[in-house]
Amino acid sequence: MSEYFNKVKDYLLDLEYEIVSEEAGEELFIVEKAEDGLTNLIIDCEDPILIIECLLFEMKAGSEAIFKSLLMKNREIVHGAFVLDETGKKVIYRDTLQLENLDLNELEGSLNSLKLLLSEHTEELIEFSKA
Repeated sequence: MSEYFNKVKDYLLDLEYEIVSEEAGEELFIVEKAEDGLTNLIIDCEDPILIIECLLFEMKAGSEAIFKSLLMKNREIVHGAFVLDETGKKVIYRDTLQLENLDLNELEGSLNSLKLLLSEHTEELIEFSKA
């Protein structure tokens, strides 16, 4: 286990995230903060980076209009971006941070970016998931 795993855990607890699952061997957390609408958020310490991922929705059938809209919205996101998984069907929020210089404010900024994204675009993301 790297030195960063416990540091990230302390930051998550300081930010009042509930650690739903913790895999020390994989240096991975699944966290949530229900009052912010964040569930099943994956925090993965893959030295030298921290990976933050959250499945937003799964598309039944992708369309050029949906992909274009998601790419345009990427420009509005302060931290992180919309990405597709390897199947091209799951839309995921993903952000990466450097573990070596990670501080509480930086992690909080990335998590707040996701929270803001969800609060501003929930209706549209729900519609995309139905397409």
